[in-house]
Amino acid sequence: MPPIPGSGLAKGLAVTLRTMTKRTVTAQYPDVQPELPPRTRGVIGLFEENCTVCMLCARECPDWCIYIDSHKETVPPAAPGGRERSRNVLDRFAIDFALCMYCGICIEVCPFDALFWSPEFEYAETDIHELTHERDKLREWMWTVPEPPALDPGAEEPKEFAAARKTADKLRAAEEAQQAEEARRAAEDQSAAEAEQTRRAQDTETRQDPDTGQGGQR
Repeated sequence: MPPIPGSGLAKGLAVTLRTMTKRTVTAQYPDVQPELPPRTRGVIGLFEENCTVCMLCARECPDWCIYIDSHKETVPPAAPGGRERSRNVLDRFAIDFALCMYCGICIEVCPFDALFWSPEFEYAETDIHELTHERDKLREWMWTVPEPPALDPGAEEPKEFAAARKTADKLRAAEEAQQAEEARRAAEDQSAAEAEQTRRAQDTETRQDPDTGQGGQR
């Protein structure tokens, strides 16, 4: 049976009439934030404590959009009689998101789990040069990375997160120890200054005559 002329138009109008009276379900961004899947590929976050400056991510990046600068430091021996060792210290870690194609190769090849996918996507800029983000911004995005779900309620924490937390705790303990040492030294300096001031006052009283107020020994 051949189609009735105008039936397509009638069906289209029927759909229009059926849907035009329904309430809209379009989320009005940015007033309403979208609910993103946990593994959304937004930007790349840097967990700086895990980075050893091995340069593997920069070498494997097909777009050459990762820029890393570092220098070497000599670390004293951990025990008396041990040998000094050198380590790489990260000076700069930047990613040019104007070049990045979000392939995730840098995250996959990182042997120390220093790079993660972040669901953050609100990083538009009016200047293309401002799409090169330094390590401070990458570290800020790191804290938006959702934790992976545990295999079961009694599962142990992933070793990567345990190692990262241990490193962060060590750095925090070292900073607290340094602050405590600085406070102790400041207190000692203040006590020494007060003691010196007291000693000088006593010497002045000793040198003055109690009757005439003139200088001289009692």
